[in-house]
Amino acid sequence: MPHPSSLRASARIARPLLSVVAAAAVLAGCSFIPTYERPAAPVPQAFPNAAAAGGAETAKAAADIDWKEYFADARLQTLIAIALENNRDLRVAALNIEQARAQFQIQRAGQFPTVNAAVNATRQPDTTTRSYANSYQVGLAVSAWEIDFFGRIAALKEQALAQYFATEEARRSTQLSLVSSVATAWFNLLADEELLDISRRTLGTREESVKLTRLRLENGVSSELDNSQAEGLAQAARATYAQQRRQRMQDENALALLLGQPLPQDIRDSLGTTVSRLADAPAMPALPAGLPSDLLTRRPDIRQAEQQLIAANANIGAARAAFFPRISLTASVGTASNELSGLFKSGSWAFSLAPQLALPIFDAGRNQATLESARAARSISVAQYEKSIQTAFREVSDALAGQATLGEQLAAQRAQADADAKRLQLSDLRYRNGVSSYLDLLDAQRSLFTSEQLVVQTRLIQLQNQITLYKVLGGGWTPQDERASGS
Repeated sequence: MPHPSSLRASARIARPLLSVVAAAAVLAGCSFIPTYERPAAPVPQAFPNAAAAGGAETAKAAADIDWKEYFADARLQTLIAIALENNRDLRVAALNIEQARAQFQIQRAGQFPTVNAAVNATRQPDTTTRSYANSYQVGLAVSAWEIDFFGRIAALKEQALAQYFATEEARRSTQLSLVSSVATAWFNLLADEELLDISRRTLGTREESVKLTRLRLENGVSSELDNSQAEGLAQAARATYAQQRRQRMQDENALALLLGQPLPQDIRDSLGTTVSRLADAPAMPALPAGLPSDLLTRRPDIRQAEQQLIAANANIGAARAAFFPRISLTASVGTASNELSGLFKSGSWAFSLAPQLALPIFDAGRNQATLESARAARSISVAQYEKSIQTAFREVSDALAGQATLGEQLAAQRAQADADAKRLQLSDLRYRNGVSSYLDLLDAQRSLFTSEQLVVQTRLIQLQNQITLYKVLGGGWTPQDERASGS
């Protein structure tokens, strides 16, 4: 154990080193980062069609509605929970946060000295005595610690911090898109089931028509033309049915990719037992449009673009600081002796300080080009930030336009389907009584088949539009989801 007097001597020797470190920490802190000002939103003050969309202004905002509250179907809630747990894109987004956090910690560590334990032993010939001289050293060493007088390292740290925040917003945006994608894929699957049911019933009806016309042909009541027309219409229904079966399988594959696993068997069985009509889907809450300025704080993708702009702004500070001197410090404190047994004895303690200043004089324009590149990168980030706002404004406006008109379109499509069903009944009755030709009956069958499909497709578009409105207004993720995912 070192003698108390030697410890006091080492403390006196180390005190100047600590004073230099403390002075450097006090003097550091100058920053050349430009003052950040958020660019003005390049969009109108209000959304078009906001009033016509009919969303109650007193209703909760989309970003305040948890997806479990917005999507009331228990099966859909199960699927979204599975996707949030297993989806690989979301997993990559969460890992990107971990990587960005580590990069920030690396930049932050540059503001502090790295202290290493240094042990050195040398043996070299002494030409005067024709023998060997030994030298032993043990201590602590700080190697080339840059004292950040002009804020270069601090600016790089701020840039890394903003990039870390940007990756967090990217994960939230990925989760928001995942929730809406799973909901959309689920309703696509329900629509496929309903369309398949329509095609099955239509195919069965047309096959019965083929049998009827063939029987009437054999009895001389109808012509060969009627039989050929009935056969052609049945084959068209059979082709449509095959196409919709293929679409059904592809849509299930798309949903399985979002889930990160196959569709649960109980949910698949529930689709096969009864036909799930889109008209019976649980209603989604009404959403107020709010103001375009709300998107700046509600949309993760806009906040991500702003954090990237802040990072580009901080990079300018680092580029500016490169024009000024860099001061680095190499220091050590410890004990040295010509004999191994002499280490840690009184009088063996020593320290060294080696400050270094590097002043840029000629670099062939490197620093200036770096600064111009940083300024250009900030201008690019400003344009990207403004574009993200304009894109969000357009997406909300499109969703509001759909909300204002799809209800009327769906009502008209349903009325047309009811009229076509009545027309088919009358045409069939008239044909059986010989009042009208079989061509009128075939035309009525085609019209009803088409109008029934359009009802399902229009209802699907309406549901997809409600999902899109929820997404583009910033709904789909909550702080509870973030804690559950461990980000």
